[in-house]
Formats: sequence, structure tokens, C-alpha cells
Amino acid sequence: MITDPEVLKGLMKEGRLMPQEEMLEVGRKKNALHIGIPRETSFQERRVALVPEAVSLLVANGHEVKIETKAGEMANFSDQEYSEAGAKIVYATKEIFECEIIFKVAPLSEEEANMMPGNQTLISALQINIQPKKILQLLMSKRITALAWDYMKDEEGSFPVVRTVGEIAGTTSILIAAELLSAYKGGKGMMLGGIAGVQPAEIVVLGAGTVGEYATRAALGLGCSVKVFDSSLSRLRRLQNDVGSRIYTSVLQPKVLAKALMRADAVIGAIRSSVGRTPCVVTEEMVRNMKTGSVVVDVSIDQGGCFETSELTNHNTPTFEKFGVTHYCVPNIPSRVARTASFALSNIFSPLLLEMGEYGGCKELIRQNSGFRNGVYMYQGTLTSEVLGNAFNLNYKDLELFIMGIK
Repeated sequence: MITDPEVLKGLMKEGRLMPQEEMLEVGRKKNALHIGIPRETSFQERRVALVPEAVSLLVANGHEVKIETKAGEMANFSDQEYSEAGAKIVYATKEIFECEIIFKVAPLSEEEANMMPGNQTLISALQINIQPKKILQLLMSKRITALAWDYMKDEEGSFPVVRTVGEIAGTTSILIAAELLSAYKGGKGMMLGGIAGVQPAEIVVLGAGTVGEYATRAALGLGCSVKVFDSSLSRLRRLQNDVGSRIYTSVLQPKVLAKALMRADAVIGAIRSSVGRTPCVVTEEMVRNMKTGSVVVDVSIDQGGCFETSELTNHNTPTFEKFGVTHYCVPNIPSRVARTASFALSNIFSPLLLEMGEYGGCKELIRQNSGFRNGVYMYQGTLTSEVLGNAFNLNYKDLELFIMGIK
């Protein structure tokens, strides 16, 4: 270092001493997260919780991500892609379930729950209708903090995961119908859409929620003639305003619906129930009177289905025929487009995980973020969901009553 004043003065006169850029201090993260992503073992679940791009973002922000080998294989993400993104590829499943945060798509199985040592955070889907009481009690004994990603809310108060999955299912249902109507899958060789001089295909959509809206958008985009039925006039009005077209809409009146089904080439069942089974609005007689070679895609089948003729199918054998009508009744349609669905989930959860790290962990994020808090159904072994408590006769506490105690 030059300390002689005369020498410094000389350098300044010669213009050789240039000002240096100011170096700003980069704030250190409060806490590095340790995230484990297991390979999904649920039947025909092909999605993965985080894609390599999301892993790269988390690792760049100082977090550690472990992913079980071949976890992204069904969504066409290789171990090499995850490794290059900075994830640690793990070959022992037990090591994944020892991480601080377990992030997966499908609900936890009993075998997976047994591998968790305890005092961890679990983020996954929660399917109340098939959630075993034994697993809940096991998580409670291990003081697990569990969040259902399908119950989390965003800053606008909506359920981002539910909406995203609905968008995917609605759009994909029309693509499925198009495939089944074509000769490629043994259909009657009909193009789902409309061209000059040829009558467009007629689509009936049952339900004006997110699934129904995006099925309608996709059908209109192909040039189909669309009719939408719903029990709520306000939902029908909202759908018309959102799609920007004065499409045919009707409340669910059996005679009007039966007449529309007789003319339909494809019917999309997108009715949802807030509690219990989906109402069955299409009778066997209505299906019997449909055109031979027409198609039914029952997206509501995971809640029992809205067609009397619906029977649960899977991705290996997705269809069956009844009264000359092809039925598609696979409950997990987003897994059919697993890569797109995985990107959609990552887009929602990458910012949340980064925010969790900034807050120093899950506890503080639960306290600060009310939308994230809405997904909590168990906090450190205490059940906080009234619905689960009543369903399984378990003691529960309102999270809001002791949220201020979270430190």
C-alpha cells in the first residue's frame, strides 16, 4: 500500500489513481434449508416436487437439496440434470426422509412415515378421503409439522396449487377427448374443432369452476361449439366474462342437459364438491341416448364421478366402452403431463422455499405468511385441522390460538 503523501499526490496528478466501485455487503441468509425429495411410490404418480431449474435456484441461494435417484425419471428429468443443478443424488431412501424438510407430491405412506426420525417438516398433498388415521397418529408421535400444499393460499386468497392442477386437468381433458375421437385411438375419425364448411364438434362441459373454465378455453381455441352447465348462475356468469365470449350456458336442468348430451361429441365432467362425493348429474339413461362413438372424460372421478356410468380406470387402461360411448375415468390426469405439472408445482414452491430460508425456517414462515399457514394441519405433533380431528375423532387445537408462541 502506498502511504507516502508526495507519491500519492503525484499519482493523482497523472490521473493514474482511478475511483474503485463500491462493494456492497451481501446479507447472509438466516438459515440454510435441507430439503429432501423422494421418488414417488404412489400408483402411477409421475410428477416430481421440484424440477432441476428450481433446484439450481435453491442451491444458488445456499440451500441443500437431496433427491432420490430416478425421482424425476417419469417426468423426463435425469439424475444428471439434478446433479448439474447442484442437488445431491441419494440412493438410500431412508437418507431422504432424514432431511429437515420432506417435499413430495403424493401423500405420505406408512412406510415413508416410519423412516422419519422426527421433528421435521413435511410438505405434500393431503387427500382427506383416503388419509389413514394410523399415519396421522404416527406423525403426531414424531412431532412432525405437516402442510398440505393443496390447502395453501396465495396473496390473493386463492389456492394456487388447486387452481394450477385444475388448469392442467381442464386443458388436458380436451386433448384427451380429441385423441379418443380420432381414428388413432379407434375413435370415429373426427377432428375436435372446426374448419370452413364442416360443422364443428359439440362439447358439453359440466361445471364452471377452474377445470370447466380451462376445458372451455381449450375447446373454444380449437373452434368447437361449447355448452357449459353448472348449478351456480354466478359461476356461469363469471366464466362467460373470463373467457370473453357469450357461450351457451345453462343451469343444471335434467331435460335441457339430456337434450344437449344427445347432440354432444364429447362431454367433460368437471363438477367438484366442497364436501363429500361429487353429485351424479348424468344418469345411465342420458348416456344411453348419446351418439355412438362419442366420448366422456370424467375429471370428477377422484370424488366419485358425475356420470352414473363412470368406473375408475388408470393410465395403463384408461378407457372402457358402455352403450357405445367411450369413457375416460382416470383420477390423476395431471400425471399424464407430468413434466408440465412438475414445472407448475416448482413455480409455486420455489419462491416459498426461498422465503422460508429468508425467515430462518418453517416456523417463522408459518407465523409471518397467513397463506402458507392455511396449509398447516399439524404443528410439532399437534393436530391443527378441525376437519381431520372430527373425521378421525382426534384431539386438535386451533393453530391461531398458539401461533404467537412460535419462535
